[in-house]
Amino acid sequence: MTTFSTRCRMAFLAMAMTTTATCVAQANNQTKENKKWENLIESESDELMEQLMNMPYIEVGKGVSFAPKNKLFKMTLRFRMQNQVTMLFDDDFRLEETQAQVKRLRLRFDGYLYSPKLLYTIQLGFTPYDTKTIPNGNTNIVRDAIICYMPSSTWNISFGQTKVKANRARINSSSALQFVDRSIVNSEFNPDRDFGVFGEYHKTWDKNLSLAAKGSVTLGEGRNWGTDKNKGFAYTTRLELFPLGRFKGLGEVVEGDFQREEKVKMMLAGAFTYNDRTNRTSGQNGSLMPTGHVRDLKQYYMDFILKFRGFAFYTDLMGRVCDRPIVDEENGLFVYTGKGVNVQTSYLFKKNWEVALRNSTLLPDKEVEQMAGYRRFNQSTLAVTKYLIGHNLKVQADASYNHQARPTDGYNRWQLRFVVEAGL
Repeated sequence: MTTFSTRCRMAFLAMAMTTTATCVAQANNQTKENKKWENLIESESDELMEQLMNMPYIEVGKGVSFAPKNKLFKMTLRFRMQNQVTMLFDDDFRLEETQAQVKRLRLRFDGYLYSPKLLYTIQLGFTPYDTKTIPNGNTNIVRDAIICYMPSSTWNISFGQTKVKANRARINSSSALQFVDRSIVNSEFNPDRDFGVFGEYHKTWDKNLSLAAKGSVTLGEGRNWGTDKNKGFAYTTRLELFPLGRFKGLGEVVEGDFQREEKVKMMLAGAFTYNDRTNRTSGQNGSLMPTGHVRDLKQYYMDFILKFRGFAFYTDLMGRVCDRPIVDEENGLFVYTGKGVNVQTSYLFKKNWEVALRNSTLLPDKEVEQMAGYRRFNQSTLAVTKYLIGHNLKVQADASYNHQARPTDGYNRWQLRFVVEAGL
């Protein structure tokens, strides 16, 4: 028979054992619960990390980019808009017309498919300026749609619709200009966009000498034309020489010296295009000629660029030749033959204010002077620009003075323009 004290010790021991078992069970349960939460957190963390890895990355000026983990493709989405106000004045500086418009609103997709060597570009335009109906009735919403094979940085070949690489001013994007818009010389002679095959070759012999050769064979009627019965093609070649080395940051296609070149850099270039039996008065642009009145057009271009420590200088010479420029004198239909010269210079201050000056002159051939409406057309333009994020966010204003020698009609003598450019 056990004593009371023995029974007490046995009871205490049993209670202690029960408590210990309970604590152990609770500890085991807590451990399981902790592991459950750890696994959940780890699972959610992996899922979160995967989501973060697959999220698009955004960089101002370079768009929003998407790419899967397998890297089979990449797509960069960009947009840009230009909100512009233009005021036109007569000789006595009386306001005659005010224009307010979204001049350009564009959406662009760039990237590669399956391999970084197989590139593509798609650009769409949505404003009346971008979507003018062309003479054959087609609209112009598609500006660029091209696929490019680039096996190396030395050469590439492309197929589709894009800019014909002839003159510097047209190759430059309208988003990368020092003025509100391109010059009157470019407007008259540039070949714009076309559909065909394009190729480029780049060669560098040393740090101070580089050459680029560009060429294309295109339909010759401009973008979105579609078909061309019994007509020829347009053949274009362009050579660019960089005797002192290439510009930083593709400075040959961006106006202004944003890179503030520490050494003098320059480019000399020349181009020639032959448009065989075109339907339109300016080749890829212009009015539609009557049936049976096709023309052969020859156009030439010479460019020079110099940049140094915020200073930039450009000059362009271009012209058009046609054996029979008068198409329909009664209806005023003709091919603008002649030449044009554009000279511009600028300086970019350290706080990203820029002042630019441009002088542009059009000189039609004597045979078409009367139909062109003047013997000489000169436009001088002064521009001031504040770059907030380079060319991607800027505010521009320019003032132009127009003068025509022997004009056949009245014209606006003064022009003021203001634009806000925003893009991603």
